[in-house]
Amino acid sequence: MSPEPATVGEIQTIVAARRLRTAKVVFIGVGKPSTAAILAREIHHPELVLVYESGTIGAKPRRVPLSIGDGELAETADAVVSVPEMFAYWVQPGRIDVAFLGAAQIDRHANLNSTVIGDYDTPRTRLPGAGGAPEIASGCGEVVVIVPHDRRTLVERLDFVTTVGHGDGHDEHGTPRSDFDRQALGLRGRGPTAVITDLAVLEPDPVTRELVLTQLLPGATVEQAREATGWPLRIADAVEAIHPPTDHELTALRELVAR
Repeated sequence: MSPEPATVGEIQTIVAARRLRTAKVVFIGVGKPSTAAILAREIHHPELVLVYESGTIGAKPRRVPLSIGDGELAETADAVVSVPEMFAYWVQPGRIDVAFLGAAQIDRHANLNSTVIGDYDTPRTRLPGAGGAPEIASGCGEVVVIVPHDRRTLVERLDFVTTVGHGDGHDEHGTPRSDFDRQALGLRGRGPTAVITDLAVLEPDPVTRELVLTQLLPGATVEQAREATGWPLRIADAVEAIHPPTDHELTALRELVAR
């Protein structure tokens, strides 16, 4: 018997897991990124190495961890190192292929805010802060951002730039619009290569670096995505409809979450 239809959150997690089919090493935190990475390791890529910010390298959790300090991560890891060592010898030298990040706000050039909502000195909401996100986005091979698709999250202008994505972007000739640019800042990684929302997948234009809607999740429409975006969202000439979750993917995800 086929499982019950997938929820929007389940689809988003499964789409994120598919991005890891060819990755060797992924850097993750908790929540959807962790669930997606464990799912990818179970059904797509058994040799995928999971690295958590707490310092566990090669963790093999069989359930979704409660936090990056969950004991199962250390118990199943190939190695456990200190957080400074993690960043100094793994992240900054570029030994991580893909990193998953979230954020409270993201702009059209995939810059991220996880610091404050509102004015910095008198914010409406003070958020957890940068953590390791700036170093992760600058040192890892590429970054995949997982966020909800709404106007509070996809904004015209960030309240605070915590993590550099593609800066101010490039003009139509590929020239940086300002010194707020990855190359000018000396950042080695490719930066965000995809933003996975609960409606669509956005990818940076290869020339201007502005996010463009390239794929739609099952059941979503271009009009929905435009309405839920805080800037005039560019749409690719040929938008791909993402294949719905298979019974195998959905069953594996639900079994994982239920453990």
